[in-house]
Amino acid sequence: MGIIELWLELLICLVVIGYAGYDLSRYGDIIAEKTGISSTWIGLTLLATATSLPELVTGISAVTIADVPNIAVGDVLGSAVFNLLILVLLDALYQRETIYSRAAQGHILSAALGALLIGFAGFSMILDHAGISPSSWHMGLYTPIIILVYLAAMRSIHRYEQRTLDQYTEVSAERYPEITLREAIAGYLIAAIVIIISGSLLPFIATGISSAMGWGQSFVGSLLVAAVTSAPEVIVTISALRLGAIDMAIANLLGSNLFDILVLAIDDLFYTKGPLLASVDSNHIITVFTAVMMSLLVIIGLVFRPQRWAVLKLTWISLSLLLLYILNGWIQFQHG
Repeated sequence: MGIIELWLELLICLVVIGYAGYDLSRYGDIIAEKTGISSTWIGLTLLATATSLPELVTGISAVTIADVPNIAVGDVLGSAVFNLLILVLLDALYQRETIYSRAAQGHILSAALGALLIGFAGFSMILDHAGISPSSWHMGLYTPIIILVYLAAMRSIHRYEQRTLDQYTEVSAERYPEITLREAIAGYLIAAIVIIISGSLLPFIATGISSAMGWGQSFVGSLLVAAVTSAPEVIVTISALRLGAIDMAIANLLGSNLFDILVLAIDDLFYTKGPLLASVDSNHIITVFTAVMMSLLVIIGLVFRPQRWAVLKLTWISLSLLLLYILNGWIQFQHG
């Protein structure tokens, strides 16, 4: 297959995942509202899980059918970095004030837990490459630990939001009065099927582009595939901005980072040739620490709450996030 055809297929996947991701997120939010079961926590968690479904499908397809673990790990870690980059877009588009001065400080908890999980993944990767990481059967010991920490993180966020985010529940409960629960479930399932089909094709397209362009799989996974699978987050963020729901947009991005690391553990369960992190390039560690540094910058922004823009309607926090993303992309391109 020619290079032009491969890039065209990647663009088609981007468009399809973007549209389906918006529907998936919208119907997931409606399901949370209509069920009435912890609407705030379920809504935010389900929204983040829905927009991260492309990473899950792409990762499983990459480690099973396509057998390209670098694409799977690069997609997960690259998506975590890309999600934090979307905050730069959010800061640039929000005209009233800076998003950090407007956002609820409760997001600090999600950002800190995300940094913890991402950092633990990087720590496990270093141990795996040093040959001193314990494993059981074909998976690393880090996999059950990631799952347990993710569940504990969700419980912590749930308990915190029950105390502090009741206002979000009141706002979101009135957004979709014309859609029934049955219609929402049907729409959610249809969008999920579309994303599953598109996401399962991505590893093969990415492998073809990697070979045709002479690029490393870690670079292709961390930047190209991650950007495509993060299309739902971009669309949901812009949609939330139009509604004035800044906190919902930020919670979706930070919640997606938590779920993305859970995807890493799920990929390890499906990868039967040994611990997943021991089978990938060490270049991914650079992306890990980039994501951790970007998460810490977000925490600093939420604590310091800058009131003024520095350059081009961006705060110094957003400028730093942008520079770190560009630096990571350059290093991956040069050495990935």
